[in-house]
Parts: sequence; structure tokens; C-alpha cells
Amino acid sequence: MGAELESTPPPAASATPSTILIVDDEPVVLTALKFTLEREGFHIVACNSPLKALAILAERDFAVIISDQRMPEMLGLDFLIESRRLRPQASRILITAVLALPTIVDAINKGEIFRFVAKPWLREELVATVRNAVQRHDLVTRNEVLQAETLSLNARLRDANAALEAKVIDLEKQRQHLDAANRELASNYENSLELCRRILTTYDPILGGQAKALVEFATQMAATDKFTDDERHALRTAAWLCDLGLIGVPREMLRAFRTKTDQLTERERTMMHSHPIYGQTLASLVDGRAEVGEVIRAHHERYDGRGYPDGLAGNAIPWAARCLAVAVGFVESGLPKNAAIDLLLAKAGSLYDPEAVRLFLKVSNLVQLPKQVKEIMLHELEPGMVLANGIYSPHGLLLIGEGQSLSPATIAKIRSHNQVTPISQRLLVYL
Repeated sequence: MGAELESTPPPAASATPSTILIVDDEPVVLTALKFTLEREGFHIVACNSPLKALAILAERDFAVIISDQRMPEMLGLDFLIESRRLRPQASRILITAVLALPTIVDAINKGEIFRFVAKPWLREELVATVRNAVQRHDLVTRNEVLQAETLSLNARLRDANAALEAKVIDLEKQRQHLDAANRELASNYENSLELCRRILTTYDPILGGQAKALVEFATQMAATDKFTDDERHALRTAAWLCDLGLIGVPREMLRAFRTKTDQLTERERTMMHSHPIYGQTLASLVDGRAEVGEVIRAHHERYDGRGYPDGLAGNAIPWAARCLAVAVGFVESGLPKNAAIDLLLAKAGSLYDPEAVRLFLKVSNLVQLPKQVKEIMLHELEPGMVLANGIYSPHGLLLIGEGQSLSPATIAKIRSHNQVTPISQRLLVYL
């Protein structure tokens, strides 16, 4: 009595066979059960005492616990109820000769019995029941592991979410601080530009007034899609700062340059022609971006290459500088509006880039066009458009007559001619 028999798995058994505890006070039944299940590859611990079996359960785990119902020390149902407290995940099987309804009810309610096996049992039925019990234990075990992992992952997820939420709050605070700093920086930047304009005004009221007008025209041109972001910024900033270099020029020389240019000495003319370079240097103290300085330096270059200070020509002059040059020409001309526009058109192709002139006239709204007519740029010509004015060469030769519908071939002809001899006039089409 009280003996414990533990089998050694046969060579064909799996590396980790399921361990099964069998409890029965009849040695013959115990041996038969042990032998039957060992042949199926299970690792068997056989015990003829339920009290000894409970001691074993307190020390080790089993996938399945099989117990006879009628034993002298205690009933199998009572044993399985106690084993549930020790090893709740194990599958419990009760072997009994009498399946009375009270036994079944108690087994289900108190012991959570997995299966009943009736005596005398059939080998196939017993083996199938044990295999199902092992599968049930494996599922319960894996489910518990998964639940533990899920709880762990949920806890980690909660911690991560809390950390992420804290990080988001911190980033939002940083963003707000950064936005405030950017607003302050932008405000300070605009204040710096306005300060430069006021310095110009103090030095020479005409320069201050011209700078204000230049900024308005530059802002209108920059609002179009004809510029990159860098060009857009450079155009508007250069409009504020392009005349800073004139602060170092004596006022008398500045007045003479406006009214009596031909009376300037060579030295004085050289000084005047160097003011874009001085302006580039001074502007770098306000805005260090290279594009701004380049536009300021080049805003007195001529499209035909006869400007200053570097003698650049055509597309070698930055696009924003070519546009600023047109605005400067209009503002500094001192002529009535229509006369100033006529001068821009007359100088298009020599002093100014014709496309820059067209863009300036298009966005500045200086000329009121009939409602059915709009002004466009050369690259905006499209097949089907109808010209509202004739297109002429610089020598007065009619290229395309008014009212003519544009075809792809006609547009190609216009653009080809423009490559050789720039078309300087305005381009008007009917809506």
C-alpha cells in the first residue's frame, strides 16, 4: 500500500511526453492502466494511495489525473476535488463502476471532472479519452501562457501609451514654444526690414517711398506660381533691402544721379554702380540667405548684358532679380503711370526681360483691360487662344495678326522667334 510506480518512456516516445498520474487501490487495475497508456507513449506515475498521490501533486504537475471512484482512504471524487485545488489545470478523469446521477452532479459542480470512464473500460475508449484530456491540458496551459503574455503586453502597452502620451504632450509644448519662437522671429524679421526702410527714409525720403512701392509690387509678383519658394522669399526681401547700398553715397551725388547722370565723374559713376554690391553686403546682416544677396546684387543688370555691376545678361541674371528690375524701373522712372508703362515696354528685350515685364503688368493691375481680354505670359500661350492684339517683331514686322486663333504650329513659331529676337510687347488674348 502507498507504493508509487513511475515508468520510463519507451524509445519511441516523444522527447517531452505528457505525464499522467493514475490512482487506484487495486494493483491489477493499476498495472493494466499503466501498461495500456505506456504503450501509447505517455509518461505514467502510478499510485495506489490517494493520500500519497496528493503529496505527489503538491510537488509536481501532471497533464492528466486518473482516479478510481471507490478507494478505502477516500472516494475518487473527493480526491479529484482536492487535486483540483493543487493542480487546477490538470484534466481529471474519474473511473467508476456506477454512474449515479448524484455522483455525476458532484463531479461536475465540485471536481470539474473532464470525463467519466465506466468499468470495465474499453482500451480504445480509454486511450481516446486520455488523448483528449492531454489535448485539453495543453490548450488550457497554452491559453494561460497566452493570457499571461497578453496581460504582460497590455501592461507594457499601457506603459508605452502613457509614455507616448507624455511624449506627445511634451512635443506639443515644444511645438507651441517653437511656434511662438517662430512668430517672434518672423515679427522681429519684419521689424528689421521695416527698420531698414525707415533708415532709408531718414537718409532720403524718396528711397523710403520707393522701397514701400517695391515691396507692394514684389508681393504681388511673388503671389503667383512663377517662382520657387526660395525665389519668392528672395524677391520680396530684396525689394525691402535693394537700396541699402545707397546710404553710403553722398546725397548730392544721389540727386545728381537721378537728374544729371551725364554730369557725374567716372569715379562718381563707379561708386553709384557699386551700390548693389554694398547693398548685398549690408543685407546679409539682416538675411544671410545667398539668394537674397544675389538678387540685390543683380537688380541693376540689363537683359542685354550692359548693366552693372557684373554685366550679366539674359537668363544668367536670377529670375527674381529680372522681375525686381522691372518694378525698380517703373518706380524710379518718376513718370506718369501710362508713360512709365510705355517705357517698360519700349525697354523690354534690352533693359528688361520681356517675360518679367509681362508678369509685372499682369499682376500689378496698372492697366485696366476690357472684361473680355486678359494678359498672359509667353509660356502660357495655348492652342485655341485668340489674340486680342497683333504680335510684332522689334522691327515692326507683323508676326501674328489680331483675332487669329493660335495653333500648336503658330505657338512654336512665336517661341522660336522669341529665342532669336525677344518679343517685347504685351500678350493679350480674348477670354
